[in-house]
Amino acid sequence: MQFKNEAGWLESLKVYAHPRVAGMFFLGFSAGLPLILVLGSLSFWLREAGVDRSTIGYFSWIGLAYGFKWVWSPLVDRLPLPVLTRLMGRRRSWLLASQLSIAAALFAMAGTDPAQNLSRMAYCAMAVAFASATQDIALDAYRIEAVEQRLQGAMAATYQGGYRIAMIAASAGVLWLAASVDQTALAYEHAPWRFAYLVMAASMGVGVITTLLIREPDVRVSEETLSREARTRAWLAHEGLHGPVLAAAAWVHGAVVSPFLDFVRRYRWQAVLLLALIGTYRISDVVMGIMANAFYVDMGYTKDEVATVAKVYGVGMTIAGAVIGGVLTARIGVMKTLFLGALLSSVTNLLFVWLAGRGHDVGGLIFAVSADNLSAGIASSAFVAYLSGLTNVAYSATQYALFSSLMLLLPKFIAGFSGVVVDARGYEYFFTGTALLGVPVLGLVWLAARAKARSAG
Repeated sequence: MQFKNEAGWLESLKVYAHPRVAGMFFLGFSAGLPLILVLGSLSFWLREAGVDRSTIGYFSWIGLAYGFKWVWSPLVDRLPLPVLTRLMGRRRSWLLASQLSIAAALFAMAGTDPAQNLSRMAYCAMAVAFASATQDIALDAYRIEAVEQRLQGAMAATYQGGYRIAMIAASAGVLWLAASVDQTALAYEHAPWRFAYLVMAASMGVGVITTLLIREPDVRVSEETLSREARTRAWLAHEGLHGPVLAAAAWVHGAVVSPFLDFVRRYRWQAVLLLALIGTYRISDVVMGIMANAFYVDMGYTKDEVATVAKVYGVGMTIAGAVIGGVLTARIGVMKTLFLGALLSSVTNLLFVWLAGRGHDVGGLIFAVSADNLSAGIASSAFVAYLSGLTNVAYSATQYALFSSLMLLLPKFIAGFSGVVVDARGYEYFFTGTALLGVPVLGLVWLAARAKARSAG
């Protein structure tokens, strides 16, 4: 019996040898790299270059590109690219185009000194964010379509592994690379950052090569979706539309309107509550995170200290938190774990109030980062499980883009004023405020849990 159990476990592990599952690790790396480079490491670079905190806070609005990706997700879902789509297929063509665009924009960022041309840096970072958000849309669609349901868990696991490795490379790796060629650590120079970002631009080659090697998924549209679109087309024709106008109207309805109508039809009045919860759940972490790197610089932490503690060690704690969150979700349910994650994310922000009063304290930094990242991992794990349960597989790509966009929209907007708050009131006041932002979220989780229980009953 024991031998059979061991054989079963070994057989289960073979799913990670599946070419598309293994390839997802490298695509996850390609997805994680640009996000941190424009929303994390860039703030450290800007602060070292002498850019004021208010401006750094406004730079976080670049992340709104991820919050609005649902706007153009129907185009990525259905619009063919000239030549590329015919040669590579719908998903791979968009993946390759976005990856090459990210690499080009990172190359432009590397050649720009924010101390000399801040506007150009903003435009380059916006280009990276837009191309990165487009890659996310195509990658989510590919992940859903590439393998059958039994392999989706393995796909998600390898994606997260690659994504977290990219986070280390784009945060700690960038700081280490810049520090390794920095000849004057006490004074700002552009050359170290140029070198680090050139290496990051070249690292996008991991995603490009993977996209060239993988196969386009074979997707069959469900009979229900085909029937619905046929009825819509017949109705539009009955209303007097013909030819190209009819084709365009039917396409817009199927690609843009139907995914949103489906969500409202399924959840009715609860849709407002669910969208409010999705839009605010990560607000405490996102708003606080924008000023984290500037805080480290102002507290006198070196690049090596931040890279080791906040980036490498911190990512490890996030992974540990995600594992704990997965176990808790299975043991006590999604909604209870969702509530716990929201509570911990809010409370642990208060540790940075304590850290601000201690100044340069590496031991204190380790403690604060440990608790904060562990809670973030628990919250993220529960939140992904929650979003997955809300998605209709018939419109998974567009609806997932909507949910993941909404998750960042309000938090990123509020985060844009974070530098103004710090300049006016100080770090202690700012970190306390971010903790209080998480309090209403607890109420929304409680209401969503009650609504779910009533629906189930």
